[in-house]
Amino acid sequence: MTPTVVRQHVRHAGTVPRVDLRARARDWSEIQERMLVPLYQAVYERLEVGSGTRLLALGCGSGLALLMAASRGAAVTGVDSSSPERLALARQRLLPEAWDTHARADARIVDGSPQDAADAETPAYNLVTAFEPIGCLAGDSEGLGEVLAAATPLAERGTPVVLAGWGPPERCATSSVLRVASKLADPLRSPGSWRPALRDDLEEVAQRAGLRPDGSGRVACPFGYADLDSAVRGLKSTGLFDAAIRATDQNQVDKELAEALHAHQRGDGMVWMPNVFRYLIARTP
Repeated sequence: MTPTVVRQHVRHAGTVPRVDLRARARDWSEIQERMLVPLYQAVYERLEVGSGTRLLALGCGSGLALLMAASRGAAVTGVDSSSPERLALARQRLLPEAWDTHARADARIVDGSPQDAADAETPAYNLVTAFEPIGCLAGDSEGLGEVLAAATPLAERGTPVVLAGWGPPERCATSSVLRVASKLADPLRSPGSWRPALRDDLEEVAQRAGLRPDGSGRVACPFGYADLDSAVRGLKSTGLFDAAIRATDQNQVDKELAEALHAHQRGDGMVWMPNVFRYLIARTP
């Protein structure tokens, strides 16, 4: 999918013609982002996120995962440098004056790197998340290890760090649709084109960042859309089709994406694609 964030500097390399970035950010926050709610819930429940949690979210995007953690009582800090448009939406969701509870008043949104979230007055974090799924773009994990390494000094020793990725292609119905991106981008061998997720993607990133794996899980995250138009808009908002758009054009991508989605459209017009996502829990040294 899907699915920005820590890795959007990879997937947005180059200029994507005629893209309204504000509209794309709205499509992400209103259509696509909610598809990952089961992943966020599973992780928060497993790690017992609550009032004692000090969360640093890398690549926080438009902030839905932050909002969910804050609603459980966590003090949250979101960091992102890839999409000012998504970050603006996160601020709207998490501004202290928008809430009447103390927990959400602890929210911080930082446009920049983990170092920009460093604050001598802020206690060390005891949970770090990088929820933007990796494992479906060539090179989409490049740079993530560096971001994780930069975040490690801000966290307590032994802090859980959560990485997320796509599950096996045979368990993800959306994989058949994402192959459109690969087919259209390959003629120019564009960087950031789609590839099937690999079994050890998350472990390799954790190892490069000096983290110690300490458990994993799989979560069903079906992608459901009201109609074909919503599905096309939602999937394009992930950035996974940017290389295809650069190699062809918006209309061609829209056409072939809609054709691929027809196989997943129900009689009532709804588009439904079962998927499985995987998460890894690693620990800081």
